[in-house]
Amino acid sequence: MQSTDLGNKESGKIWHRKPSPATRDGIIVNIIHNTSDYHPKVLRFLNVAFDGTGDCLIAGDHQGNIYVFDLYGNRFNLVQRTAQACTALAFNLRRKSEFLVALADYSIKCFDTVTKELVSWMRGHESSVFSISVHASGKYAITTSSDTAQLWDLDTFQRKRKLNIRQSVGIQKVFFLPLSNTILSCFKDNSIFAWECDTLFCKYQLPAPPESSSILYKVFAVTRDGRILAAGGKSNHLHLWCLETRQLFRIIQMPTKVRAIRHLEFLPDSFDAGSNQVLGVLSQDGIMRFINIQTCKLLFEIGSLDEGISSSVISPHGRYIASIMENGSLNIYSVQALTQEINKPPLPLVKVIEDLPKNKLSSSDLKMKVTSGRVQQPAKSRGSKIQTRILKQDLTGDFESKKNELPDGLNKKCLQILLKGYGEYPTKYRTLSALAHWSVIFSDTPYLPLLAFPFVKLFQNNQLICFEVIATLIINWCQHWFEYFPNPPINILSMIENVLAFHDKELLQHFIDHDITSQLYAWPLLETVFSEVLTREEWLKLFDNIFSNHPSFLLMTVVAYNICSRVPLLNCNLKDDFEFFFHHRNNLDINVVIRQVYHLMETTPTDIHPDSMLNVFVALTKGQYPVFNQYPKFIVDYQTQERERIRNDELDYLRERQTVEDMQAEVDQQRVEDEAWYQKQELLRKAEETRREMLLQEEEKIIQQRQRLAAVKRELKVKEMHLQDAARRRFLKLQQDQQEMELRRLDDEIGRKVYMRDREIAATARDLEMRQLELESQKRLYEKDLTENQAAVAKEMRADADAYRRKVDLEEHMFHKLIEAGETQSQKTQKVIKENLAKAEQACLNTDWQIQSLHKQKCDDLQRNKCYQEVAKLLRENRRKEIEILNAMVEQEAKKWKEAEGKEFCLRSAKKASALSDASRKWFLKQEINAAVEHAENPCHKEEPRFQNEQEDSSCLPRTSHLNDSSEMHPSTQISLNRRAVEWDTTEQNLIQKVRNLRQRLTAQARHRCQTPHLLAA
Repeated sequence: MQSTDLGNKESGKIWHRKPSPATRDGIIVNIIHNTSDYHPKVLRFLNVAFDGTGDCLIAGDHQGNIYVFDLYGNRFNLVQRTAQACTALAFNLRRKSEFLVALADYSIKCFDTVTKELVSWMRGHESSVFSISVHASGKYAITTSSDTAQLWDLDTFQRKRKLNIRQSVGIQKVFFLPLSNTILSCFKDNSIFAWECDTLFCKYQLPAPPESSSILYKVFAVTRDGRILAAGGKSNHLHLWCLETRQLFRIIQMPTKVRAIRHLEFLPDSFDAGSNQVLGVLSQDGIMRFINIQTCKLLFEIGSLDEGISSSVISPHGRYIASIMENGSLNIYSVQALTQEINKPPLPLVKVIEDLPKNKLSSSDLKMKVTSGRVQQPAKSRGSKIQTRILKQDLTGDFESKKNELPDGLNKKCLQILLKGYGEYPTKYRTLSALAHWSVIFSDTPYLPLLAFPFVKLFQNNQLICFEVIATLIINWCQHWFEYFPNPPINILSMIENVLAFHDKELLQHFIDHDITSQLYAWPLLETVFSEVLTREEWLKLFDNIFSNHPSFLLMTVVAYNICSRVPLLNCNLKDDFEFFFHHRNNLDINVVIRQVYHLMETTPTDIHPDSMLNVFVALTKGQYPVFNQYPKFIVDYQTQERERIRNDELDYLRERQTVEDMQAEVDQQRVEDEAWYQKQELLRKAEETRREMLLQEEEKIIQQRQRLAAVKRELKVKEMHLQDAARRRFLKLQQDQQEMELRRLDDEIGRKVYMRDREIAATARDLEMRQLELESQKRLYEKDLTENQAAVAKEMRADADAYRRKVDLEEHMFHKLIEAGETQSQKTQKVIKENLAKAEQACLNTDWQIQSLHKQKCDDLQRNKCYQEVAKLLRENRRKEIEILNAMVEQEAKKWKEAEGKEFCLRSAKKASALSDASRKWFLKQEINAAVEHAENPCHKEEPRFQNEQEDSSCLPRTSHLNDSSEMHPSTQISLNRRAVEWDTTEQNLIQKVRNLRQRLTAQARHRCQTPHLLAA
């Protein structure tokens, strides 16, 4: 058998010479995995799986190393390190280089053996996955855990369905039937269901097994054609189901040494068309037996009691068997070397199964009797018979059954006593515990494990015999050992020393000279019953003589061992050398020692002979074990009390330590959490710094962009200012031209009016008779002019309101732009101020133009005074008053203009002034309308008081000019100057209208100037 150690190699050859498996074991190669670290250890293989060809297999160990073994190419490769144990493997996927592995963290991963990369990672299980079944097409896979089974699509690696069950009903196995589209689910309550893979429709359910052979199914196997299902469990019975008829058609009973079945798998055959006849049965003893399910013949078996099998997998073509051994190694078997009887024709119904030959057994003792019988029919089957084939091994020549056969001294009553004391039979019971229950002193005896060790090793298959042998040894050969407990038996050691002094005084004196007492040269041999200084064969030979003689023979053996070893002992001078000598095996012939013991037994005087102080052999009593009380009970009781006290103290200490550990764990947990928090904060800080740096870089970029944008804006603003300046100059020139044209028009109008007045004066005499008609006409004309003036005023007010609204919108737009671009605020403010100054200049120009017009009117009045001497005095007075009024109006206008400029930043006063101005304007218009009506009805009425009231009322209104006419007509001239009065009335109305328009424009400009600082302040 060749053996290959993978070591730390990632690739290499599986075997170095052509394998030639032997017929007796069929092993091609044994693969182990040992690490070459400072402390070498064995890495155990846990799972193995073949690919679809059968010439390549994959195996994983408990550290997550996954190897691919190419049996055809004689190569192995390390394809993956998962760093955790694998619980299941599958290597027969559609893509031949991929495999599935279930890991200890309940996940399933798919790797590629060629690229050694992770293909997919599937999660969904909440417990360990112990089975992976792949569909024949390689497209689907079923993963099974104890609580659920899940169906996966291997093309997308997505979960298609999930099988949920009740907690009380566990899953044993869920797998695909070969060469079909059927899923078989097996549960712990022995229920078996068949499902359609695509629709998950339940096709059928197998009936319950018969009550006469009811077992709990744990393992299952199906033939390659999917017709026969084999099931087994914790029993030596195998149930064979026919899935076509859905009936149990055969029950096979394995040999009696098979108590439980751990694994089942059919062995494929190239000539059986998938109806496999050979079934591999792995039992609890680690042996896998291959039987023919038709002939019930044992074909071959692999594994042994010393080298048991943990799990096995058979290649699809049936040439190889890969088995994971209990020691963690991997064995590859050749089926052709193991058997040649696969294709033999079936034998008759009653046949004999031949067991494998043993060295001490004849072929007649290995025959298995097969009988045929009936069992109860399963449910839903009528008139059919279940063929039962019982495999019974002939026990007449079974040496194993007689090796540890109980003697006559042990009976059922003894076993019942042990069962009552320990609660179970000796499958899990320990010899030392039994001795402690037998007598209290043995629970405190420190050397009892050394005393019992060789007997436990000798009777490891029967603990009960071991206990009784040790009890017999203690009662007879350990007499007076416990009288000085807990000290060594000084009396027994004194006997040994007296015998040694009699037979070899020189050796004893050598011991005394080097301060070596009997506790060093005698007690180690007694407390270990020579197990440390003798081999197994020597020890058995010695105790054959000890158990065949008087109990004093054991003490004489100690003396004889020292005497036979006197030469090396006399050469020892150090105490450590003596201790080493009596605790290790020495080159000493046990036959010489035994002969020396018999010589000492015969030549030792009676007064010092131990047989005079020891009783003869006494066997254990039947039915009940004797009471052992040959020890100082008070010392044992005291030690028991002390031990109980120490145990209580230890419990208190453990509780306190547990509390401290819990506190320490909490502190550690808090420290870990704090550390994690600090690390997290550090990461956040670093991330924040990184983001801050990124933001700073972005801000720098934005600042640069803004600078470039500001430069572009600056250029645009300069261009805009140039354009605005040009437009303003052009507009001012246009306004100047319009004003000049207006002045020329006014001059023409004044000339025309002067000409008309001259003509009217000349025609006054002619038109006197027409006065009444003219008055009516003038009245209608006045009403029409008043209406037109009111419409013009309303139109002008609407125009001013629109201009004001546009100006407000422009200012709001400028205000928002001022908020968004703070750097241009001063420029815009200057622009607004310049515009306001330009408007103020325009207002001044308009005022100057009006003043010029008034001055021209004054000149016209002077000319009229010259022309009309008869009314010179009255007109001179009127002109004087008119000039005073106009001068007062101009002065008041300039004063109010300065006052408005001084109150630009006082919003409340401006609003109040605006409100008072609006009220005054309304009142003035109302008074003007009333005055015009009264004047039209009674043009000769005195109006001085009204004008005085108007002057008084209007003196408190800002930016408003009033024209007060205080002239009084002389009674002698009223009749002759009626026409002049009418002309003056018309001129007065026109002048009042112009004054009113001027006052409205000045009020609007003052209101605009008061609102502009408010917007700038906001």
